Amino acid sequence: MKILKTSYQNIPPYTTKDGSIIRELMHPQVHGNTNQSLAEAIVPIGFTTRYHQHARSEELYHILSGGGEMRLANNIFKVAAGDTICIAPGTPHQITNTGSDELKILCCCVPPYTHADTQLAD
Repeated sequence: MKILKTSYQNIPPYTTKDGSIIRELMHPQVHGNTNQSLAEAIVPIGFTTRYHQHARSEELYHILSGGGEMRLANNIFKVAAGDTICIAPGTPHQITNTGSDELKILCCCVPPYTHADTQLAD
């Protein structure tokens, strides 16, 4: 049995098309898993990600810390630590950090996240 394990301190951050700071905690292209990706996204204080959508991936956002405002298609609502949002494929979305700390989000994508699957909607 192959053990797939990562360590946070060994994962370099990068910036995605939407402008959030991402750490790929587990991704097939890097770690060898097959069906999903798991990442931490950090949205700086006062920052809004670009309005975007994923054609194929269903995405789950679980708010780890901080607070903000989520725009999901035509719906705008507040989010806080402990909230989980399901973003269906093809649904435009963005999130704004309205708090006084970094907004940290756990993001799970099935199929796994790819830059090519991300289309800017604005």
